[in-house]
Amino acid sequence: MATQFQHRLVGTLVLVSLGVIFLPDVFDGEKAHYQENYEAIPLREDFDTELLTAPVEAPEDVEAFMPQEPVTVTINESTDSPQPQPESEPAAVAQVEASAPKAGYQDSAWIIRLGTFRNIENAKNLVSTLRGKGYPAQLMPRDVKQGGLARVEVGPNVSKDKLEAMTADLESLTGLKGQLLRFNPLNP
Repeated sequence: MATQFQHRLVGTLVLVSLGVIFLPDVFDGEKAHYQENYEAIPLREDFDTELLTAPVEAPEDVEAFMPQEPVTVTINESTDSPQPQPESEPAAVAQVEASAPKAGYQDSAWIIRLGTFRNIENAKNLVSTLRGKGYPAQLMPRDVKQGGLARVEVGPNVSKDKLEAMTADLESLTGLKGQLLRFNPLNP
């Protein structure tokens, strides 16, 4: 009995393998063969052979020199007429010292934060209303796609007094009491 089962199993495997091999060709139909038609680009027949034999000119040598020491400028602070420098000295180059950044740059600009909104459409409507009234308002989104919040801010402005005066007008216009904060351009 085992041999009869084995014969049937082998026969079935043979038929399945033949079906897998030959049936795709039968059902695929007639194949269209495409041949790319191309032509080689012919060589140019009227090429001037004198160009190949023309000599290449040597590059020009230019006399240039750099001064051995850096050139400095001396400025006299006297109000007398300027004294001409002798022609034997090389041309003057001004040296500029790098100035240290201002220590109080953090106090240079201010903003008014009107509110933080979860609904981005409400924030956009508020910004468009404020811009329509002439206020420099912007929307500062923070991961809105991930369910984050969006801040509505007015400014920045260097005049703190001007923004303090705007706070009362903004409160009457929007009903929101804004916060006066320092503007930080690196971490808005």
